[in-house]
Amino acid sequence: MAARGENLRINSDRLWDSLMEMAKIGPGVAGGNNRQTLTDADKEGRELFQSWCDAASLTIGVDKMGTMFARREGTDPDALPVYVGSHLDTQPTGGKYDGVLGVLSGLEIVRSLNDLGIRTKHPIVVTNWTNEEGARFAPAMLASGVFAGVIPFDYAYGRQDLEGKTFGDELKRIGWVGDEEVGARKMHAYFEYHIEQGPILEAENKQIGVVTHCQGLWWLEFTLTGKEAHTGSTPMNMRVNAGLAMARIFEMVQKVAMDNQPGAVGGVGQMKFSPNSRNVLPGTVVFTVDVRSPDRAKLDAMRARVEKEAVPICEELGVGCSIEVVGHFDPVTFDPVLVGRVRKAAEDLGYSHMNLISGAGHDACWAAKVAPATMVMCPCVGGLSHNEAEDISKEWAAAGADVLFHAVVETAEIVE
Repeated sequence: MAARGENLRINSDRLWDSLMEMAKIGPGVAGGNNRQTLTDADKEGRELFQSWCDAASLTIGVDKMGTMFARREGTDPDALPVYVGSHLDTQPTGGKYDGVLGVLSGLEIVRSLNDLGIRTKHPIVVTNWTNEEGARFAPAMLASGVFAGVIPFDYAYGRQDLEGKTFGDELKRIGWVGDEEVGARKMHAYFEYHIEQGPILEAENKQIGVVTHCQGLWWLEFTLTGKEAHTGSTPMNMRVNAGLAMARIFEMVQKVAMDNQPGAVGGVGQMKFSPNSRNVLPGTVVFTVDVRSPDRAKLDAMRARVEKEAVPICEELGVGCSIEVVGHFDPVTFDPVLVGRVRKAAEDLGYSHMNLISGAGHDACWAAKVAPATMVMCPCVGGLSHNEAEDISKEWAAAGADVLFHAVVETAEIVE
């Protein structure tokens, strides 16, 4: 990139306008987005992205998981592509930037290259991975997991949402089943740009996060079985209270995480009571425990302790307990060469930066299984994400996209 000048930048106005246009699709109730995977809103978002890719003269391929790959040709037909992307799906109460920033910044890179008449040796492929969030169909990072060969294709197609609808059926319903075999593509490198989803960059007053590692995680889905009974007329000593067992397990998970500080987190974000009536003790409670750490030994020890300590809690109350692993990946160390390119780009462009460990999982975690990979992060206000109040500034978005631009194009190799 130095040959073209270290002040080479993306079009920040166009990137921001694209973010705001995409945010109009699947609006939330409080200023964010509800564009859950394989919904009608997801379909509409895909169609808008496709129209922009067509306008940028990109060739779109789609695999059988519905992942979109928009390719800008390189000058060497034998050179493997440089991939850059993230996801367009959101949480039920998601923000306007989580995932979307990475996809549209990838698009902005190829738009800017087109504007400047710059060719690269390697093709560049902008990617929209299906079902990164895992909000509707667990686990998260589903399509990239199948791509990397760590999640079976048939298992993915059979995943159900809370209404019993399957991933495969919903993908067909919205018309985005592609013809490519999943994982058949080969990558020269993979880059992903994302909001931090945490408070560190803002607190440290840094513009760029150079992501060196990603935490591993275990998602453990608990199904507790009690006895439905009237909350008013059932004596306290005669209850089989699955809800009480759930509450005690919640408290136990908190203690396990606190006992493993620093470098560990744990909590519960999803829970379902059945029959979920005000005056009926639940017969069944289903919830997912989420534990994470960048230290694999600590991560696995936390999982083992949570499972072990849940047993006496449930036994004491006479509650049945089954546990299913619905999500897992080991901690990831990103490629040091690509990490170095991100850091150098930030330095060359004059942006303040620091190393980061990603607390959240991303498609880059699975891409790193099949190719050199890394991530770039920008701050978000108050560290807030997975929330409709999620916010970033136009300047933050542009800074990270500029760094991404330089690192991607250096990897794709400018042809003079």
